[in-house]
Amino acid sequence: MRTYLSAALSAVLLVLLTLLVPFAALSAWVDLELDDTDRYLAAVSPLASDAEVQDTVAALVTDEAMKKIDLGPLQDTAEQFLHETALSFTRTEAFRRAWDSANRTAHQAVTASLHGEDGQAVTIELAPVIEEVKKELVDDGVPFADQIPVVETSITLLSADRADELRSSFRWLRYCSVWPAVGTVVLLVLVAGLAFVRGGRRAGLTTVAVAGGGLVLGALLLRITVAVGRDRVLDQVPDTDRGGAAAVYDALTASLRTTVWIVLLAGAVLAVVGVVGRVMTSRRA
Repeated sequence: MRTYLSAALSAVLLVLLTLLVPFAALSAWVDLELDDTDRYLAAVSPLASDAEVQDTVAALVTDEAMKKIDLGPLQDTAEQFLHETALSFTRTEAFRRAWDSANRTAHQAVTASLHGEDGQAVTIELAPVIEEVKKELVDDGVPFADQIPVVETSITLLSADRADELRSSFRWLRYCSVWPAVGTVVLLVLVAGLAFVRGGRRAGLTTVAVAGGGLVLGALLLRITVAVGRDRVLDQVPDTDRGGAAAVYDALTASLRTTVWIVLLAGAVLAVVGVVGRVMTSRRA
C-alpha cells in the first residue's frame, strides 16, 4: 500500500511541476517584461540593427511613398533610389531614435490591447521614419522628395483577432504575477524536504529525481508553448510585415527561451543526482 501511495504522490508531483513551470514562467514574463515599458524597450531597441527589421521598414516606406509619386518612365529608377535611401537611413542613429520612439508608443498599444476591453491590432507606426527619410532626401536636393507623403504606415505585430483571443489569458497571467514561480520553488523545497525527513534518504532521492523530471518536462512544454504562440501570432500578420514582426516576437520572448534552458539544466541535474544517489544508496544497503 505504501509503495502505491508513494508512486501516486510522485506522479502528482511530476504533473504539477510540468504544468507549473510554463505557467510560472509566462506569468512572470507578462508582469516583469511585457508590462514594463523600460524592459520592453530594452528587448526591442537592438532590433533597429536587425536586417529583417531594416528591410521591412525600407520596403514599407518605399511602397507607401511611391503610391503618391508618378514620374513616368523614371518610376522604377525613383523607386529603387528611394528604397536604397530608406535602407541607408535605417542604419543611422536618427533611425534608432525613431525606432525607440515608435516602440514606446507601440508598447502602450500592447498593454491597451491585451488588458483593455476591446482588442485592437498592435502596430509600430512608421510615419516618423518616413518623415526623416523625406527630410534627408529634401536636404540632398532630390527633385521628387517634397512629394513624398507622410502618412500612417505601420508594421503589424498582433492582429485584433489574436488580441481578442489572448486577452483573458494575459489578464490571468498578469494577475498571478511572480507568485506561481515562488510557489513552484516552495513546492520543490517542501516536498523534497518532507520526503527526506519522513521517508529517509532513498525516498528523498526518489523525490528529487521525480522533481527533476518534472522540471525537464515543464521546460519542454514552455518551449513548445513559445513556438506555438509564435506561429499563431504571425499567422495573421500581413506577409509584408512578417519579417519585422517575427524579429520583435523573438526579441520579446528571448527571456522565455533562456528560462527554458535554465530550467532544463536544473531539472536534468536534479534527475541525475536523484537517480545516481538512489542507485548508490541501494547498493550500500
